[in-house]
Order: sequence, then C-alpha cells, then structure tokens
Amino acid sequence: MRYTKALLPTQKEAPADAISTSHILLLRAGYIRRVGAGIYSFLPMGLRVLRNIEKIVREELAEQGAEEVLLPALLPAEYFRETGRFDGFGDTLLRLKDRKGGDYHLGPTHEEIITDLARREIQSYRDLPKNLYQIQTKFRDEPRPRGGLLRCREFIMKDAYSFDADLEGAHASYERMRVAYRRAFDRMGLRYRMVGADSGAMGGSQSAEFQVLVQSGEDFLAACNHCEYAENLEVAEPVRGAEEPLAAVPERKELHTPGKGGIDSVAEFLGAGPERFLKSLLYWADKELVLVVLRGDHEVSEVKLARALGVTDVRLASPEDVREKTGAAVGFAGPVGFSGRVVVDPDARAVSDGITGANKTDYHLEHVQFGRDYQGEILSVRAMREGDPCPRCGNPVQIFRGIEAGHIFVLGTHYSAKMGAEFLDDKGEKRPIVMGCYGIGISRLVATIIEQHHDDSGIIWPLSVAPYPVHIVQVGESDAVREASARIERELKEAGIEALVDDRNERPGVKFKDADLIGIPLRVTIGDRGLASGQVELKERTQADPKQVTLLPLEEAASTLVRRIRNELAGTPERG
Repeated sequence: MRYTKALLPTQKEAPADAISTSHILLLRAGYIRRVGAGIYSFLPMGLRVLRNIEKIVREELAEQGAEEVLLPALLPAEYFRETGRFDGFGDTLLRLKDRKGGDYHLGPTHEEIITDLARREIQSYRDLPKNLYQIQTKFRDEPRPRGGLLRCREFIMKDAYSFDADLEGAHASYERMRVAYRRAFDRMGLRYRMVGADSGAMGGSQSAEFQVLVQSGEDFLAACNHCEYAENLEVAEPVRGAEEPLAAVPERKELHTPGKGGIDSVAEFLGAGPERFLKSLLYWADKELVLVVLRGDHEVSEVKLARALGVTDVRLASPEDVREKTGAAVGFAGPVGFSGRVVVDPDARAVSDGITGANKTDYHLEHVQFGRDYQGEILSVRAMREGDPCPRCGNPVQIFRGIEAGHIFVLGTHYSAKMGAEFLDDKGEKRPIVMGCYGIGISRLVATIIEQHHDDSGIIWPLSVAPYPVHIVQVGESDAVREASARIERELKEAGIEALVDDRNERPGVKFKDADLIGIPLRVTIGDRGLASGQVELKERTQADPKQVTLLPLEEAASTLVRRIRNELAGTPERG
C-alpha cells in the first residue's frame, strides 16, 4: 500500500479527553476515530490490526474443534426474560421497542440465544459435545465509557460456548479453551497471567480471567513469582493462621480522639499500630444496612462481601446513613452496641485487644474484644494485600494491575436448566446440557496490546498483529530510490507479504516520526546515499534498542525480510 493512497491521518496531538496511552496513540496514529461516547470507527490501519487478532483467535479455536456461527445482535426480550436478565442487567442493557410495541434489546452477551439454539438442535447424547463461537459486535450502556477501546458501549467480542453431557466433559472443554487462549495470547506477544476470578452476572461454578499485566490496568490481581498462583484481588482468599483463644484484656475504656476519624490519624494520635484497630464500615446489602468489621490495616473486597451476604452487589453507606444508624460521624462507628447485622472478618476476630469507634463523634473505645464486647457473623471479606503468604507455596504475593483480555467459565446448568435445554442420555432419560462460556474482547485487545507495547515515540506492534510487517521509507525522489522501493515491495508481495510504502514528498524527519508513531515492526529506509554502495537500512521498531540499524544489500533485502518474518511468526525470531 502506498502512503499517498492510504487513509492514514496522523496527528501531532490527541484530543484533551484522551487519557490512556492506547487511546492517545490510536487517535494520533490514525487507527480509530471517535463517533460518540464509547463509540469508535476503525480506520483502515486499525481494521487491519483487528483482523489480524481475529485471525489468530479463529486459528486457535479451530485447532480445538470449535465451529463459528453468527448470532443476531438485535434480540427479542423473551429470551433474557426466561433467565431473569432482562431486568437483572439493569441500565447496562440497551432496550428498544419495535413499531408494534414489542420489547427488544441489543445483545450484551449471548448465553440465552446460544442456549435456545442448543435446545432446538441438540436432542441426544450422540449430539454432544459441541463448541460454537462467534465474533460479533456487543452493546452495553456503560455508565462511564473510558480509555478509548478499553471500555466502550459498542465493542467487538469473541464469545464461545461449549455443550457437554456431564461436568467431566465440561471441564475437558474448559481445558481445551484454556489452551487455545494461552496460545492466542502468546502469539499476540502479550505478558499475562491466568487468574481465578468471580463469575459475576454470567453465573457458573468455575471461572478464570486472562489478565494482561500493565500499570494502567483497572483490575488488581494477587500473584506469586515463585509458583503459578494468581487470582483477581476481588476473590483472592488470604491464608489464615490457626485460630487461637483470645487473651484476657482489661475492661474497655472510652478515649477522647477529637477529629481523628481515619485509621492513620487516630493510630498516630494514640501511638498504636493500625493492626490493633477494628475498622468498621457500613454497607447497604439490598435494603439492609450491614456493619463490616476489619482489622485496621486491611481493606474490604466488595465482591467477596456481596457473595458472602448472598446479594448481587453492595454499596458503601452515605455519611448521612452512618450518622442516622450509629449516631456518629464517619470514622467513629464501631461494633460495640451496634443495633443491626454485624459481619466480622476472621482477622478482625483474632484481634484480642482492639481499638474501635465508640459510635460517638470524637470518641473511640480501647480494650475491645470479640465475644466479650461485641458479636457478629464470621465471614471472610477482606482483600488480599501485598506481602500476604501465597496460598500455594507460602512465599509473599505481589499485587499487579491488569487489563482483562479474556474470561472463561464453567457455567454448568445455570442457563440450560432455566431454559429447558435438555438431551436424552444413553438410558433414555432427560438431562440438562452442561455448558461453558468463553469470551475475548477482540477490539479491546487492540488497545491492550498498545498499553503493553509502546514507548515515548509511539506504538510498537508485535509482528503477528501489526497492520503491515514492513514499512518502506523512501528518502528522496530519485529514480534509483523509487525503483529500489518498488523492487523490494514487489519481491515481498510475491512471497505473500504486504508492505506500507511511504512515497510522500515529505522531509525524512517527518517520515521517521510517523513511522515510529504507527509502529510497524520492520522499517526499511531507502536513500541515494545507501544505494550508492548498494545497501538499504533495516531498523526494528523495538523497546530494547530503538536506534539499532542494520545495513542490507539491496539484492538480499526482500529475502532477508521474508525469512525473518516467517521465522518470527513460526516462533523462532531471528535477530540482527
């Protein structure tokens, strides 16, 4: 492709509302353009990256026996009503009515639709197992779309669904998809962790996320560098020591702590470590106010709390709610004398001689002990923290930030039982189909890869997903330069490799800056000075050594590029 014919509108600056690195670079490099909040057009270069990602995913799914289908994006409400998700999705679901007043919505996910297909087409155990997937546009009315392609209202997703006769078969399907995901993400050049995760609105008994490790990620995960342990921080379970009897302590005493409502400030004021404090937080769980008691140096995991309380989600009570329920300002609540449901984390229960809020503004209580001074349900609700022992090997865990690139679930009969998707087993008895569900955010991966592969100059695409593997830059307008450029372009094309040729009448500095910005892996510079000695320059777009240049004989340039590209895509990269 000739640059002068391409739609490749690079920009020096991105709009002020672009904050994430990937959003800024995708806009500046001419890969996407904003249409509305969380809605983007893919320009030709962006679409080429998207198609390369799709190709990798399709190849790896085919290797595991999955078949591609295409389900509708416009869905009648009746299917989500069968499972309760038409209302359960809340405002995230984009609802609409047809001209006859019928209820419809745009598909945020397709478990119900694929389950309906299965109940129509799968009749016998002889029809199992099956694995079906699609790559299609999804719609979710995100309250705060942000990060460009990282969180959109309209996005492209790969969703796959497995159908088995029993849980053993479902776990085998899950394992095949785990292998497919690992191979796909490895081919895309991503550094990631597979982590245990919460199943959330999808339901099911087992799930794992593939988290790409980046400093800009919105998810937090606990992982061990000494073994394979990794879990989303929302569900990671800390290791608990053996429960010991509480020591005898003096009777509780009231302390005046004027204006010291936060753990750090009151700890400094009283000269006590935060681990001696009992942090008390009020949460709404549906219509009930619940007091959650943690050790002072711990934080609550709201996902774990919601699960422990048997509700969909929880929300922190307002300062007005706290004052009305406890009679005190925020920071001075405590479990002693609290009227209502109390949840106590095991580590808080183990604090023998605690300090906590007195339910009286500007006052705390000292020498507080579980069982003697307050009661509550013992439920594990705290988040794992940096330095906690690894549940598998005992070494300290680290906390990472990540972007979720994929999620795999064993759904069991969560949907099939509700929707009557059954089959006849070998004894002629009806049984619900056992399902799995597997998602990859295809358009999100375009941004995710950039978050991990960039420098101050622009994007650094891995070869497997780059819009073009080779970027030929013509320096000068002489016939020799044009002929050499055309020769390399032609020889690459004959080998099945496309190149972007910068044939613009621009200064070399402009061309080089644009080349770094758009991030094509291999740049070949052709100029009169090099051609005088029969050579061209090869520069790799890399974080390791961005200034390294290799001189290649013109006659061998194309063959060298072809060999290098093929070797790297085959998994044996050639350097130098």
